Amino acid sequence: MLIETLSTFPHMYDSVVNESILKRAQAAGAFEFRAHDLRDWTHDRHRTTDDDPYGGGQGLLMKCGPIFEAYDDIAAEGPKPFTIFLTPTGIPFDQGVAAQLAMQERLLFICGHYEGIDERAYTLSDMNISLGDYVLTSGELASMVVIDAVVRLLDGVLGDEASAVDESFYDGLLEYPQYTRPAEFRGMKVPDVLLSGDHGKVDAWRRRQSLERTARLRPDLLERANITEDERAFLLSLQSDFSEGV
Repeated sequence: MLIETLSTFPHMYDSVVNESILKRAQAAGAFEFRAHDLRDWTHDRHRTTDDDPYGGGQGLLMKCGPIFEAYDDIAAEGPKPFTIFLTPTGIPFDQGVAAQLAMQERLLFICGHYEGIDERAYTLSDMNISLGDYVLTSGELASMVVIDAVVRLLDGVLGDEASAVDESFYDGLLEYPQYTRPAEFRGMKVPDVLLSGDHGKVDAWRRRQSLERTARLRPDLLERANITEDERAFLLSLQSDFSEGV
């Protein structure tokens, strides 16, 4: 996969893509990353990418001209990129969206700054994404989150395929609690089932813990979760416990 970004602060990505899993994934050839500087497509000595909004208002708005010129040049090299804008008007980002993006051959993130982007630029978009109902300084920050989530799903990146399967949201549920040595710390013990060596019982315990944790903390996820009829019955049995504060 080729992942590219177009923004006014391309060096913001340096520390993120050159550390940890993203660095190893590039070294292994899972994906290639390019950060394009939008200012390279401006035509004044100040390399201006923003201007006052028509109709007045606070702040500055990113101009559509440099974005269109940059897109034309970037898209002309290789397959057409699947183009993403990070915006509060976008669809909520979740694991399902990450999986959809992971199937693309080439991704291009166009990142806003200041008070936003001239509306005409969004005609270039294949998908608009929102991370949530809050405001960030720039689209670069949001795109880093999306890129990390997508790269983790690429073949061979995590090393162990089960790592991705076991993570939160893979099947619509939160991940089960996990423990490591020591078996007891400050009076807190690891559940006996995890020390039993019985993998069947461990798997069953983990699944039920995942269901219960999701029901307690994120019940909204259960409507779309991949669960069986028996598991739905188990969740119904938990409702009385929750209402009693158990």
